Amino acid sequence: MNVSSTRFRFYSRNLGLPILFALVTFIAFDLTDLDRLFTNLFYDPVAGVFPIDHVHAFEKVTHKWARIIPNWTGELAIVGAFLSFLWPCLERYRETRLAGCIVRSSVATPLKFLRQHRLDFFFIIVAFALSTGVIHFLKSHTSIYCPVETTLYGGTEIRREWFENFTLWHEAGSGRCWPGGHASSAFSMFAVYFVARRYRWHYSNILLAGVCVLGMVYGTARVVQGWHYFSHTLWAGIFVWLSTLLSALFFYGRSRLQQPIRKANDSRSVAGGASDACVD
Repeated sequence: MNVSSTRFRFYSRNLGLPILFALVTFIAFDLTDLDRLFTNLFYDPVAGVFPIDHVHAFEKVTHKWARIIPNWTGELAIVGAFLSFLWPCLERYRETRLAGCIVRSSVATPLKFLRQHRLDFFFIIVAFALSTGVIHFLKSHTSIYCPVETTLYGGTEIRREWFENFTLWHEAGSGRCWPGGHASSAFSMFAVYFVARRYRWHYSNILLAGVCVLGMVYGTARVVQGWHYFSHTLWAGIFVWLSTLLSALFFYGRSRLQQPIRKANDSRSVAGGASDACVD
């Protein structure tokens, strides 16, 4: 298979399909009342509330505790990135007593691992930062209010679609509901999937499916509480995927990301591949 055909296959899957999915989402949700019909299932018109929104245990588990996964991933990547510079320093000064003791100790193995994966740590940091920045930009430049804030569900704001309010150069207003921020925090784990693809990990596609499920769970939890429409979750996944793909292409390049998945009986070491790709 020639280079042009492999390039086309990569971009058609990783860029073309998300764009097609965005078009379907736009037509199916943004141009219809499907979002509102789905949200109505969780709204009590008599009491004028979303009952699940008042369940504190549900709020704590699905909104506060759920952030642990992406938050800890980002924090561990930052710590790993800083510590990845420690081993080269120790090697340089290994003749000193302190550095020599550390180099010969059991701590050497994890420090070498951190050095080998330095590029991956920085990729995760940048991918998280870029996807967060994109979501915040879209929120502030569309000024969409959440369902509970609109007159449809007892609020004071008028319901609008994001494309009716979009402004490029300045904030559109105080609304901050589109795309879904809570769902985007889960979808930010797409970065871990691209790291898995870089090393051709056998279970990378399962990891991708898991991240998608996690994002849908995060997003749907907010939908049933009245704080998002269902399409907000889909748009969050689309924009986070595109921004993370851009970061992955910058750090790794298309050809590395498109390498065939390793087979389960492949004896080659993932760490060995990392040491070839990273420099001190």
